[in-house]
Amino acid sequence: MHITTHAPTLIRAGRALSRRQAKQAASAAENSSTSSAASSSSSRAAHTAAQAGLGLPSAVASLARSEPVVEGSTRGVVANLQLRLRSHLLGSSQLRNPNFAASISLHRGGPAFSSSLVSSSVARVAGAAGGSLASRLSSRDYSTMGSSNNPFNEVLTDLPKPGGGSYGKFYSLPKLGDKRIDKLPYSIRILLESAVRNCDNFQVLEKDVEKIIDWEKTSPQQVEIPFKPARVLLQDFTGVPAVVDLAAMRDAIKRLGGDPTKINPLVPVDLVIDHSVQVDVARKANALQSNMELEFSRNKERFAFLKWGATAFQNMLVVPPGSGIVHQVNLEYLARVVFNNSGVLYPDSLVGTDSHTTMIDGLGVAGWGVGGIEAEASMLGQPMSMVLPGVVGFKLTGKMKTGVTATDLVLTVTQMLRKHGVVGKFVEFYGDGMGELSLADRATIANMSPEYGATMGFFPVDSVTLDYLRLTGRDEEKVNMIEAYLRANNMFIDYEKPAEENVYSSYLALDLNTVEPCISGPKRPHDRVTLKDMKKDWEACLNNKVGFKGFGIPNEEQGTVAKFEFNGKPAELKHGDVVIAAITSCTNTSNPTVMLGAGLLAKKATEKGLQVKPWIKTSLAPGSGVVTKYLQESGLNKYLDQQGFSLVGYGCTTCIGNSGELDETVAAAIADSDIVAAAVLSGNRNFEGRVHPLTRANYLASPPLVVAYAFAGTVNIDFAKDPIGTGKDGKPVFLADIWPTSEEIAQVEKKAVLPEMFRSTYEAITKGNAMWNKLSSPEGDLYAWDEESTYVHEPPFFKTMTKDPPGGHGVKDAYCLLNFGDSITTDHISPAGNISKDSPAAKFLMSRGVERKDFNSYGSRRGNDEVMARGTFANIRIVNKFLGGEVGPKTIHVPTKEKMFIYEAAKKYQEEGHETVILAGAEYGSGSSRDWAAKGPYLQGVKAVISKSFERIHRSNLVGMGIIPLCFKKGEDADTLGLTGYERFTIDLPTDVKQIKPGQDVVVKTDSGKEFTCTLRFDTAVELTYFEHGGILHYVLRQLLNN
Repeated sequence: MHITTHAPTLIRAGRALSRRQAKQAASAAENSSTSSAASSSSSRAAHTAAQAGLGLPSAVASLARSEPVVEGSTRGVVANLQLRLRSHLLGSSQLRNPNFAASISLHRGGPAFSSSLVSSSVARVAGAAGGSLASRLSSRDYSTMGSSNNPFNEVLTDLPKPGGGSYGKFYSLPKLGDKRIDKLPYSIRILLESAVRNCDNFQVLEKDVEKIIDWEKTSPQQVEIPFKPARVLLQDFTGVPAVVDLAAMRDAIKRLGGDPTKINPLVPVDLVIDHSVQVDVARKANALQSNMELEFSRNKERFAFLKWGATAFQNMLVVPPGSGIVHQVNLEYLARVVFNNSGVLYPDSLVGTDSHTTMIDGLGVAGWGVGGIEAEASMLGQPMSMVLPGVVGFKLTGKMKTGVTATDLVLTVTQMLRKHGVVGKFVEFYGDGMGELSLADRATIANMSPEYGATMGFFPVDSVTLDYLRLTGRDEEKVNMIEAYLRANNMFIDYEKPAEENVYSSYLALDLNTVEPCISGPKRPHDRVTLKDMKKDWEACLNNKVGFKGFGIPNEEQGTVAKFEFNGKPAELKHGDVVIAAITSCTNTSNPTVMLGAGLLAKKATEKGLQVKPWIKTSLAPGSGVVTKYLQESGLNKYLDQQGFSLVGYGCTTCIGNSGELDETVAAAIADSDIVAAAVLSGNRNFEGRVHPLTRANYLASPPLVVAYAFAGTVNIDFAKDPIGTGKDGKPVFLADIWPTSEEIAQVEKKAVLPEMFRSTYEAITKGNAMWNKLSSPEGDLYAWDEESTYVHEPPFFKTMTKDPPGGHGVKDAYCLLNFGDSITTDHISPAGNISKDSPAAKFLMSRGVERKDFNSYGSRRGNDEVMARGTFANIRIVNKFLGGEVGPKTIHVPTKEKMFIYEAAKKYQEEGHETVILAGAEYGSGSSRDWAAKGPYLQGVKAVISKSFERIHRSNLVGMGIIPLCFKKGEDADTLGLTGYERFTIDLPTDVKQIKPGQDVVVKTDSGKEFTCTLRFDTAVELTYFEHGGILHYVLRQLLNN
């Protein structure tokens, strides 16, 4: 099939601009290069680079070969050498600030180089001086890509510049001369290029390359391939435990007689602190400053630890608090799209410790979420072992109707893909409807890949991508290089030219014209409800028995009214009344169309005299300072402020449960009258218990609809028939009266969203902020653990580790710790939000002298295993079959039949010398990527999880911790097999893992005489190797020790 579209035009924040305007935007772009480099996993490659010189001055090449010396006056010598080297590469005119600012050009596009001595020394100089983010951007150790014994070096090809000279060399897929490549999905071509470039016949084999080329035949066979991402992305909730593990691994390798400095990231690692800010203060002009001060007060120890990590480890960049949300910062600033590493060009790719890392797929960069454990292995140079995925081709046609938003589209797409079944697969979007989507629209769809279950939701690079790079302040020459490379390597889509449709594993199609306004909820992202059906759906939810679409409220109680006083005035709450309305999350705040739409709706409503009820906790927490700039430029921020949507911080806030407390009078009214209160947020997750403990109904909506529901004050409304309020003229005001048109939004965007806003915002964050820059942090290669700390504690994972692997293990006469149904999420397993005052974690903290007001959240304490082990399965909304319908974090200790907290039962089993297992239903471990959802059960003594199905990342995390994942056979589960959970379970596996095959059948025996067969979910031979070693990090440690 041939696909053609109109000539590409610059899509600028959701609208099309003429070519003349595109050229004007391009010429306005600042002359700072935009790229960085990734490294291979071998220090031998760095040595080879140094020997070859790679075009560097011979003195530097010589220095790169020498042993690092980082003490005394050598630091200054090395720093000066690096500065001179930058001058050589960039020209002195670009070195505006010789101490720090010169590094910006290196990070954002200048030539990269390989010298562990230079990078490690300058890292320490910057750390000792309290250096800015800018200085950290350059202090990275970049090894060369490829290998001298790469059998594909013959396709290493020069990429000429149009005016003469060369951009660099690249591994040319067309020169492989294989027609099968021409039909490969674009996402698979990225895997292929990585395999070709990294092929050394050790970590990556020639047969791996052939498997990928033959994707059409091999992907249905679930073949295994290695993949080496170019970089790793972290946020602080998952980043702190990752750095804790790296620090603990340094201690372990020293205990075993090795070199601690071998534990160092070998690829660039970007860590953005965005998960710590809470909405403690809202609806006030000083909310931003107040919340940041509280954030630093609570998290000073964590932040100092991360600041230590940024100087102790090479290649690690930490973006300070108050800068933005990790995925929006990645999209607007960190993403390279194409790397230029010492003259070798290759596609940007990454893995991240947050599920929504997939947002970057909207920019044509291959990225997805992994567990923190896997990410740590990738940092240390281990190739990821993955099953070559199938690819679902999703064809988009037509154009969205006016008034329909990208949020409506993504919720529709999510529902379609969940129904189709895309777990473990890539989804690749194509078709003439692509031209109707802005880059921000694409990023919104890509962001919610975890919600529809795919590994990636990929949008190949086209002219829209390039124009977005210009809009966000990327250098024009860099953009030209990206286009030239991707065209030369057949990775660029040009919709002006007819092209044969790629081959996909399966196909879906959507006419954009059919998308309707909608929201999702009340408990899952994929439970989409059209606005026109919302009132009817809400009434059904009240009546339905307790479940994903039900609250089980008796008819006689559905009219309950909770009366209370708020600020001395009478107020009331009913079922479905909104108590939280939050514009938050990178999913939507990265999209100017919906953000300006929210501002325009607030403006129109304010002008008609509408006012949001004062007890509704309203907030605005965008993912980038750019949003603030264009809201101010448009003048719409004042209307949002008037309605309580004042700026509370730059972070994830409500979307991850950092909603802060509700007013005491509101909280009491909800609790005393058992009101089903509602939250409406522009986020991506709404699982029960996640947003706030007191909001049982949580709906995902576009920013304009968040504002609309705040005005309505309830989700029990039909916007087509029911007025949203009463205007100052006494007449009813309907949503249609205040909803902005697409044309109105486009006019504001054209004037208010400018490239200079992106440039100035990200230049500012490279300087840090006053609170961050004043923060003192430890020094040294080894971290000085404080046993009294309740934030950062040396974990026990490696303390008893031996040089030899322990081998595989089975399970003998284990008790069932928990018996779950379907859809147990990582929020249930390892909550990120508030620490309940009566929980085991709270008791532990109080025993250490921590007052309740200083508990902070579970997410902020992930650097302390003692807190997190007690916080495992501590979600107050968790449902355990042992309790017969009772909700809460307790279970039955089977031998005594005693009910107790889950942590206490797990501890009791361990003290008695008993192993434990978990029984579960479908989609076990769905939701956010959380390594503690595997680490916690490991510390509680869980040896195996038997479920109907696993979420992809969580299964991988269980494997990474040495926990055995098993799946019931199709059509079977604990209920159909008659399992009560009171049995004892035995799983026989040999200690010699060579006798185990990936995906084999395993018989589970019980003491009741029942036996059943499960599928062993070690999916690859490499995963069995991890199991043999007791986990992936133990394997990596032994590899580094032995090499």
